[in-house]
Amino acid sequence: MLDRHALHVLTPFLEATARLLRNRGISADRVTIAAFLIGIGGAAAVGLHHYYVGLTLILLNRIGDGVDGIIARSDGPTDRGAFLDICLDFLFYSAVVAGFAWADPGANALAAAVLIFSFVGTGTSFLAYAIMAERRSIVNRRLPNKGFYYLGGLAEGTETILFFALFCLFPDYFPVLAWVFAVLCLSAAAVRIIYGYLSLN
Repeated sequence: MLDRHALHVLTPFLEATARLLRNRGISADRVTIAAFLIGIGGAAAVGLHHYYVGLTLILLNRIGDGVDGIIARSDGPTDRGAFLDICLDFLFYSAVVAGFAWADPGANALAAAVLIFSFVGTGTSFLAYAIMAERRSIVNRRLPNKGFYYLGGLAEGTETILFFALFCLFPDYFPVLAWVFAVLCLSAAAVRIIYGYLSLN
């Protein structure tokens, strides 16, 4: 829901970073992989109770995710790059939540499991519609630079980053925040499924 507005604010910084890396011969796929490894480091830091370190690495991961797309568009996007990007993104999102379950299994495990379950709903509805949109040559005019059809909703990348930041800043409240975010994600998944079913009729 907030992605378009966040991109408007962050694009100048992301473009400057992308130019710097591209001028040094660094490809989009290398940025994607590096950002993923940094993000996994953030998830591990969270699991070890280093929440501020985890937050820093999580934010660096998200910066990398924005930069790799800009480099890809400059060099010419590839199917394998888009595939790699989306796979590693979803693994990263789940890893962060798993990190909080690891940090305090007794308090966090159930909420983390429900949140990952909600991610399955948002991810499958998102990707399933993208496949059908590709078959029908449907173009997303809201975010035309994405490597595939990007079906929006209540919970997108920006909302995920905001909740991850809240998790790290207020780790004792992770269960409550995770339940709230899970409800948002499941609501987004329900809307996507209904919209997709009706629009593909």
